[in-house]
Amino acid sequence: MKVPISWLREYVDFEVPLDALADRLAVAAAEVERIVPVGVADEGGNLEHFVTGRVLEASKHPNADRLQLCQVDVGEPDPAQIVCGAWNFSAGATVAVARPGATLPDGMQLKRVKLRGEISEGMILAEDEVALGSEHDGIMLLADDLSPGTPLVDVLPLADHVLEVEVTGNRPDLLSTYGLAREVAALFDTELRPPPGIDPPVGSSEPVPIEIADSGGCPRYIGRAFSGVEIAESPQWLRTRLHRAGMRAISNVVDITNYVMLTFGSPLHAFDLDRLAGRRVGVRRAESGERLRTLDGVERVLSVDDLLIVDGDRAIALAAIMGGEETEVTEATSNVLLEAANFEPVGILKTSERLALRTEGSNRWEKGVDPHQAALAATYASELLVSISGAVLDSTSDVQAALDPAPRTPFRAARASALIGLEIDAQDQRALLQRLGFEFEGPDGAPDGEWTVTVPTWRARDVTREIDLVEEVARVHGLDRVPFTLPQRRELFGRLTQEQRLRRRVEDALVGAGYSEAYTWSLASDDVDPAALRLPVPLSAEHAVLRTTLSAGLVDAAAHNRDVGNHGIALFEVARVYLPSDEGLPDERWHVGGIVEGGYFVAKSAVDLLHDLVRVEPRFERTSQPTLHPGKAARVAAGWLGEVHPSVLDGGWGMFEIDLATLFADVPERTLYEDVITYPAVHQDLAFVVDRQLPAGDLIEAALAAAGPILREARVFDVYEGDQLPGGKKSIALNVSFQSDAGTLSDEDARVLREKIVARLAEQHGAELRA
Repeated sequence: MKVPISWLREYVDFEVPLDALADRLAVAAAEVERIVPVGVADEGGNLEHFVTGRVLEASKHPNADRLQLCQVDVGEPDPAQIVCGAWNFSAGATVAVARPGATLPDGMQLKRVKLRGEISEGMILAEDEVALGSEHDGIMLLADDLSPGTPLVDVLPLADHVLEVEVTGNRPDLLSTYGLAREVAALFDTELRPPPGIDPPVGSSEPVPIEIADSGGCPRYIGRAFSGVEIAESPQWLRTRLHRAGMRAISNVVDITNYVMLTFGSPLHAFDLDRLAGRRVGVRRAESGERLRTLDGVERVLSVDDLLIVDGDRAIALAAIMGGEETEVTEATSNVLLEAANFEPVGILKTSERLALRTEGSNRWEKGVDPHQAALAATYASELLVSISGAVLDSTSDVQAALDPAPRTPFRAARASALIGLEIDAQDQRALLQRLGFEFEGPDGAPDGEWTVTVPTWRARDVTREIDLVEEVARVHGLDRVPFTLPQRRELFGRLTQEQRLRRRVEDALVGAGYSEAYTWSLASDDVDPAALRLPVPLSAEHAVLRTTLSAGLVDAAAHNRDVGNHGIALFEVARVYLPSDEGLPDERWHVGGIVEGGYFVAKSAVDLLHDLVRVEPRFERTSQPTLHPGKAARVAAGWLGEVHPSVLDGGWGMFEIDLATLFADVPERTLYEDVITYPAVHQDLAFVVDRQLPAGDLIEAALAAAGPILREARVFDVYEGDQLPGGKKSIALNVSFQSDAGTLSDEDARVLREKIVARLAEQHGAELRA
């Protein structure tokens, strides 16, 4: 939400610098994303060069058909001659003028210049030239009662700042300028001015016909009929307010509804009254398959859950979201029906999501708008319609069901101090809450500071319990004033589970191996698993799918580190992945993943480390993975490892991912100590010719089974495929170590063991001893 400071100051005065205002709001209420200076630079006396002027003469430039040569009274003894390219004015118009020496928002500095042979002593301004709006086709026309030479800053907000505020979902009251002003007044203990708006007189006692068929969806509907409306461009102050608040000016009637919505946070809508069948309105649910063409020109197919505004014959608007095309206010409109209503938020949210149609109005309704704000909005909008468009208020109706009463809750000041961790005087707490609009029952000096508190209607959705009031006291008093203390620990019990201990050992082991821990998004734009769970309403396209693997996030993290010039990158993450299941909810699994510069064997060393850590012997088999290089990918019982394909991330990267529950399932219940064997080992190299598809691990398993525990180690040190071997064959060379705890092995002992291995490998795998 964008809030111009000049608009905010209409309702509350504050003396603190804008940075301090933003900091206090960020801690206590809503995040201020930034403060943006807008308009003309207020420095070095620049504003003095912008004044109002009255056009004395306006005629065609003698040397240019598209230019006017004007004599403008700018409050000086002699008029200023100005060349202007606009034609939407004539002699007698009051205009905005920038004099020589002025610096415009785009950085251009005006000088006394000659244009097509005629001197021009300044510029007659369009609104976009001083960042007051987006219009450039004509210059701004000001009120005729302004005296020439009046500083323009006294007439228009030439120099301003805009707060860009991110409001949380539980504070819809802050989605308005007046609501934010109320918050500022409470935070800085300053006066909040009364809400704007005075009801004009009503010409008739005849009510507007309103029929609400679904009071649950629409508990309140205020309808006001106006006649004599003159559709025109809004005055400059209104156009500028909307422009700086991020909205486009359309026409005076539409602009007024948007302006009042931004003021109070209660959306309004205006219908062309003459285009309503029976000149009446109602509220009902749509019929299945009913259609409505909305203001954006799209014909929408409705469901029975959608709430509609209807006239005597048909649907005329999608309630709380967007009006219908057939009843919109146009230049031909002279009679208007103003809608100020209240709608149930959940149904509006569902309709908005189903139709993928979000508007400024629906954004507020779905968070919950105070129904009591509708009357304030109707009053203020009526005043503006009468004063700006010349309308006459003919009749009014306010149809409502029983509105929910404001919540009441007990409050104990002593309890609040205890929970906050800071002793705050009971009367100070009462004063803080009263500044926020909370009402107290009972005398000021109630014993022990115990009262019953009535919550203001604009906070009825998020303040319902005593603890909510405690939070209000803490944030307004100042969270920065609460001392940093550790929570008191009265009991000491509990311990980590075995799985938690093992996860910590995994993290420590990888850190010890030189890896740095990374934290990546649980939500991704896409996933390698087509069955991955997709959010029905994602926050953004980049965070739409629950990840089933850690690999995508780690690749992105490694690429980012490489791009910023880091070297020796080794990252790991221990986090959950979310696998599809038949139960509706995902199967959440703890995985450890890593990515490291250096390729396959660097990643394999990390996988070996993790298996050694839990005393589990890994078995590596060839596999394939979408992100890995073909032929350089392997799997183990708990996961996979390999070299990242250069199309995914170039530069020779190794990567692995292990399911921790599967890895930990094989952890032995206890580890037995074996004494160190002091007798020397006998080492021999054996090379076998086997089928090309046979995994080397199968040979090692067969060798260990044949030789028994005396074969202490068997590892592959060479694999050869070439012309010297028959087709479809390869040579695998093993280094074996024989060692006995009973004594030194002889050559004969080693020969017997070797022959057992050769025989077993020949029997099981058809292996032929090559060397």
